[in-house]
Amino acid sequence: MADDLSAVARFLHEAGTLKHSRRTGWWMAGVNDPESVAEHSWRTSVIASVIAELEGADPARAAFLAVWHDTQETRTGDVNHLGKKYAAGADPQAVTADQTAGMPEALASAIRDLVAEYEAQDSPEAVCARDADKLECLLQGIEYKAQGYEAAQRWIDNSRARLATETGKRLAEELLGQGTLDWLRTAMGEKG
Repeated sequence: MADDLSAVARFLHEAGTLKHSRRTGWWMAGVNDPESVAEHSWRTSVIASVIAELEGADPARAAFLAVWHDTQETRTGDVNHLGKKYAAGADPQAVTADQTAGMPEALASAIRDLVAEYEAQDSPEAVCARDADKLECLLQGIEYKAQGYEAAQRWIDNSRARLATETGKRLAEELLGQGTLDWLRTAMGEKG
């Protein structure tokens, strides 16, 4: 391989910082140690593949879009909705262009195209990935509420209202109707 991979290696180090970057909106709900952006992105990717499969879209593509949907936050931080009211948000495509500078062009172009597709919301997979982002927030809110953070209800309601796919809406209803440990009870063969 003749391509210089030093820019790719730098980005891999940079991407690792998302494991330490907290989702800041949850602080307003009283959550002292919210999940990281990386944790959010992982579950968003799983959810995106599920929604896409059930919606007849490409689940691998939807998951791929979801993996990259918040990578710009290595440079911008996780700016919550209140913060966006006062500070113009950075253009995810511009941030991605800076992040991919110096990478082999085939890779850089693929990453820039993914981010552009997600932002444009002009493919079924991008819509599924965006719904997954909202559904993951809803699910996290359910979990935080179960831990006693009653203010998480606002995030649950707002996320639910932003769902676009039929599958996303139906999954939200199912999640809201279950307890956070129902999966464990079922796995253990216990009666509800």
